[in-house]
Amino acid sequence: MATAEIIIEGARVRTLVAGDEDPGPRAIALAGGRVLAVGEPGAIARAFRGPRTEIHDARGSTVTPGLIDAHLHPIQGAELTQGIDLGGVTSLAELRDALAAEAARVRRAGAAGWVRGWNLDYAVFAGAPLRAGLVDDALGGAPAMIFFFDFHTALASSEALRLAGITGARHFDDSSEIVVDTAGAPTGELREDSAYQPVLARMPELGRAEIRESARRTLAGMRRSGLTGGTIMDGDAATLDLLEELDGSGDGLPVRIVSAMDVKPAYTADERAAIRAQRDRAGRRWRGGVIKLYADGVIDTGAGWLYEPDADGDGLAGFWGEQAAFVAAVREFADAGFQIATHAIGDRAVGETITAYEGAGRPGAGRPPHRIEHLETLDPRDLSRLATTGITASMQLPHMQWRIPDGSDEWARRLGPLRASRAWNAGSVLRAGAPLALGSDWPIADLDARLGLAWAVLRRHPGKPDGFVFEPRERLSPAEALHGYTRGAALAQGDDDVGVIRAGARADLALWAEDPVEASGDALAELPVVATYLDGLRETHLA
Repeated sequence: MATAEIIIEGARVRTLVAGDEDPGPRAIALAGGRVLAVGEPGAIARAFRGPRTEIHDARGSTVTPGLIDAHLHPIQGAELTQGIDLGGVTSLAELRDALAAEAARVRRAGAAGWVRGWNLDYAVFAGAPLRAGLVDDALGGAPAMIFFFDFHTALASSEALRLAGITGARHFDDSSEIVVDTAGAPTGELREDSAYQPVLARMPELGRAEIRESARRTLAGMRRSGLTGGTIMDGDAATLDLLEELDGSGDGLPVRIVSAMDVKPAYTADERAAIRAQRDRAGRRWRGGVIKLYADGVIDTGAGWLYEPDADGDGLAGFWGEQAAFVAAVREFADAGFQIATHAIGDRAVGETITAYEGAGRPGAGRPPHRIEHLETLDPRDLSRLATTGITASMQLPHMQWRIPDGSDEWARRLGPLRASRAWNAGSVLRAGAPLALGSDWPIADLDARLGLAWAVLRRHPGKPDGFVFEPRERLSPAEALHGYTRGAALAQGDDDVGVIRAGARADLALWAEDPVEASGDALAELPVVATYLDGLRETHLA
């Protein structure tokens, strides 16, 4: 019988093995980066302890599988989260003050002159049209681009538009839009990636070393809240190159990563062929094999695809110019052996994506089910279709933090009460029998997985017991939330040997000060993570 390199003793153990509800206390034997066995402490010690076995005393703590963030952007986020974090801004006056201060700082620094900001709430504009003129004078003529919290919309200053050569509307192969006024002049509002790329192209770029170091810090920081893995939901060949570089240096990647590659409507046949050729790229702690598509934009600007128009008459178009092209892309990459993950926020976007997946057929044996990202409003007719097809619903419940209880936020106002009442309905997804994975969508929401768990359980701001609870019937139990961040997220990315503690599984673990399944939602948000293990290697997070 194999000898353990490490035995973790005395902890309660939440294995996430189906049917195993008794947490212990138990012991876990580890060797070669894998779990050898889980069982009664005395029996494990007798069977697996050797002269060099390390004993980790975990009495009073709880061990769970290492958490997995099912949807995040740690590399793209390094490039987009430049400048000032505008998350605390609540009014146009505050925004103007923040931009004026940042413009003054940039001038003093003698930098290239660009003012950048991110994490801005649409509610700052109180429903008024987004116009460069609202911020131009505060900037003192400096070029600026400000991203809203979802990174689907940006506001560019008049000088930024001039430098980018944006003088009017342009045609894009997707639903991106340079918003113009009645005279055809750009207002400064840029919807979706293709529209704001011309401005980004004029800004000073981060060097590769800066991006690499920023991504490394972000990935390393994931461990502090119990995360040992995640799925990157954007990417290209350069993303895989960077993961390869990080994994080959020092101690390797600090977390286990699966990375998708974006496919946009404008990609040529040669570009798509180059992506297909990289399906099997992988390293010690990372791999590709996933394609990211978009079925729509965001509801807040009218770009979410809906079965019925929103309050402003918008929401009746998908992301691709022709839906048949989207369906063809799904089939092309599914036939090539990729897992497909599709951004679908509006109810029709979700429904049309299910239909496209049905047309492509179920993935073959050994291949993970396709998945849908976000599902912010889901028509009841499509709930059973999710379960029947086995498609994973990948949801980010902390996105609810931008909602306003009276429904006056742009998301709820546009949808109206009925569709807004179907918001992020994770409980209904589980009751229908569909797979559920949870994540943050960082940098859109905080990377701390404990906040994600808390939002799933509370559906209100953690730490505010008297706060408004959105759709109480959709709350998850702590056990369901933990499953979404462990086993659910693992199966969503096609990994059967993570997100679970059993013989043969990877030794990716989180050691908690208390049992997260028995904690209240508010306690979950701050529950200390004592240590994490990746491939059996321990990293301590508390002194």
